[in-house]
Amino acid sequence: MDEPDRDEEAQIGTTPANANGGAVRPQRPRSSLPSILFILLMLLLLTSHNGEEYLARHQYQDALQMLTEHLGNYTAWRNGTESNFSLPDTHPSIPLLTDTLLPNNGTLDPFHSSYYSNITGFIHGDVKFYNITPDALRNSSESLSWKPLAEQLMEGVEINSTQLSQALGEWNWSAPVRTSMSVMEKEPELENLQLSSWYNASVSAADKITFVHGRIELTDPHTSEDLRLDIEGVRSHSEGKIYGFGVPHGHGIDIRLVPGLVPEAIRNATALVIESELSARITKLKNMMDAGVIEPSKSTDDETPTNCTFSVFAQLNSVNIPKALMEEYEQEVQQPTGIRAVNPPRLSLKTVLLSRECGMLYEFDDMEGLRSKTFFRKVITYAGTAGIAYLIMLLLLSRQMEKSYTPSGISRVSRWIFLVQSTVDSVSFAGHITFAILAEGRTSLGLIAPAFLTCLTFIYEAQFAMTIYQIQLPEQTVTPSPPSPAVAPPPAVVPNTTSNTADTTESIPNTYPPPPIQPSVPAGTTLPPPVTANNTNNATPGAQSPQSMTFWSFFWHHVRTDPQARMYLMLFVFLTSIVRIILSPTLSFLFVACTYSSIWAPQIWRSIKRGRSSGLTVEYVLGTTACRLYMMLYFLTCPRNVLEVEPRNWAYHLAAFVSLQAIVVVLQECLGPTFFLPKRLSELATVKTYDYHPPLPLPNPDPEQPEQSLGDCSICMDAIIVHVAKDSVVGGGERSRSGGEREERGKEKSDYWDSHSHSTGPSKRKGATSTSGGANVSASASASAIASGGMEILNAVQKGVGNAVTRKSYSLAPCHHLFHTECLERWLAIKNICPQCRRPLPPL
Repeated sequence: MDEPDRDEEAQIGTTPANANGGAVRPQRPRSSLPSILFILLMLLLLTSHNGEEYLARHQYQDALQMLTEHLGNYTAWRNGTESNFSLPDTHPSIPLLTDTLLPNNGTLDPFHSSYYSNITGFIHGDVKFYNITPDALRNSSESLSWKPLAEQLMEGVEINSTQLSQALGEWNWSAPVRTSMSVMEKEPELENLQLSSWYNASVSAADKITFVHGRIELTDPHTSEDLRLDIEGVRSHSEGKIYGFGVPHGHGIDIRLVPGLVPEAIRNATALVIESELSARITKLKNMMDAGVIEPSKSTDDETPTNCTFSVFAQLNSVNIPKALMEEYEQEVQQPTGIRAVNPPRLSLKTVLLSRECGMLYEFDDMEGLRSKTFFRKVITYAGTAGIAYLIMLLLLSRQMEKSYTPSGISRVSRWIFLVQSTVDSVSFAGHITFAILAEGRTSLGLIAPAFLTCLTFIYEAQFAMTIYQIQLPEQTVTPSPPSPAVAPPPAVVPNTTSNTADTTESIPNTYPPPPIQPSVPAGTTLPPPVTANNTNNATPGAQSPQSMTFWSFFWHHVRTDPQARMYLMLFVFLTSIVRIILSPTLSFLFVACTYSSIWAPQIWRSIKRGRSSGLTVEYVLGTTACRLYMMLYFLTCPRNVLEVEPRNWAYHLAAFVSLQAIVVVLQECLGPTFFLPKRLSELATVKTYDYHPPLPLPNPDPEQPEQSLGDCSICMDAIIVHVAKDSVVGGGERSRSGGEREERGKEKSDYWDSHSHSTGPSKRKGATSTSGGANVSASASASAIASGGMEILNAVQKGVGNAVTRKSYSLAPCHHLFHTECLERWLAIKNICPQCRRPLPPL
């Protein structure tokens, strides 16, 4: 049978076969209708005009149409033609009131004084609130020079209590005591040459007029809530005054009304500046729509707690610098060339906020400003110093981790000091990143450096803290006590068939019991069964089964007995509260005080409890303390820090406390963990640990030999040489000498002191009193007793120091293997087992 023709291209004449060799029906082609419907649905969703972008585009179009109408009516009004816009009249008492509150500096001599040509920057000052409603002014007993003018201003104003309460809202207007203001000043953009020439002609008579916009923030110190007011207006350079309006954030400002606030002499120039600003806004809005940059507008109903609007007036203080030098300084700030300019003078001004409808007046005194260029340069300087500080901390941390990354080193340090520092660094990382984002790209690159170094420090500290936690986990494990049996059977007598090891080590004191050695048991000997939960009749008193425990009791029992559960609970509480801590200024200060006050305290407590030094190097402790105190003191004591945080006097006390902790940690390495505690407290606080340096008798004591050997080290196989003085031996070796030898040696040392001590000391120890002699004999006896006691103390100190130094040279393990202390330290840096018998060893 001929094979069917195969056409590889068209697949004609091909008959597919299944696994059994039978023919399979060819699959029918899938219908394209579902695919077409799916594509149409996606196109419908993509071209749907129901999204936020479409609504925002409509809002942009409405705003553009409104601005175009405002500009047309405003231009017609300025040209004197028919227009729908008219400038409202200004109350005659407003200029008098503002001149009283903001006295003018008068005509300035350009050879001796001048104003800042650009005040773009950040301004801070004190706040004074006045209630100028008619009832409040009548009942006020304050003697204010401007009170009559305020009464004239409020005459004829009918204030409805209901409408006033709705306008004021829930904001506490009398609470703010400090304010911050950001201002941006820019030159008018005159595209029309005819308008530009007319403006220059007007400016020659009334000086320059620039447009000003910004924001005022009032903070309630009790609730930490902010009230933001958007301000827009103009500045007269000849008078150094600012005129404008302030409205709650999100409400629009009709800048066409600004010419009504300025004096008549500069009203035409002000109107031209406002017209140029409207034209610039229309051009900017068209460019954004053409470029497709559409940002959905946010609802501001919930962000404005009030509906009161204010008239804003400000007066700059002149500086005692000639105008030419001031212009040279301004040019150097805007475009640095490296020339030496005058020292930057203090930018200060006074501001008044007036609301006739709400009957309020705010007076901002002692306002000091910081230019934006100077501020950004200051931020870069801070970023550099902060980066250097965190780089030093990172290098010190890496060196300390390299030294302590051993079982012996990790057992000494406390994980809490690294957890606390990692917490501080996590908050610092979030703050630097947020600061870099809000800097609008001008100083972002500079702030990324300390943020990156902070992130690395946080990662290394958290990783090292978890390593310490895993290594020290057996220390916190709560081992339940085994239940006691009803009747304990007597232990069987097992004959000892091992070597007499106990006889040779019976005289060696040992506070750390070695692991039990199983003796060889002869055939036929029965041992008592081990005590387990199955063969006991009495349960542990107070124990409950998991089935009978409530959820909260089981949860508390699990947290109390499981260290990992405590760690996870702590992380959960930290993650849920850290956001709130960052947003609240009060909690932020409390967070800083708690974390910084406990940087080294956990390490001090662990060293006392374990009776061993921390193992932290002096460079790490002092270097880390200095760098962290620099960061803390910069924000809490510097009055001109980049975040404008108010100075706190308690920061100095906190810095002294942290420095004291660092000094104690360093001294614990030199003087011992409990050098500053009384003996009774140190004995109660310190946990009994194994002593690697017990007193050992010399195998072959030879008083004529200056060096003695305790045997061979089990690691290096060299002899353990100890230097022994003639009047002492290692540890308790004095017990091997006779009392007569000690007495004679003591007589050879000092016959004078021995004679007095033999004559007075024994009688006093026996409790005898001598009544014969008189005052001279009593004085002589007292003096000799004091001298004898001093000599005994001196000898004891010398003997103790010598024995302590001698004991440091050897280490006796719990398994009775002897090593050089240096050899054993190197071995324990690798493994925690005995190098000879492989049994676990306690920390050295």
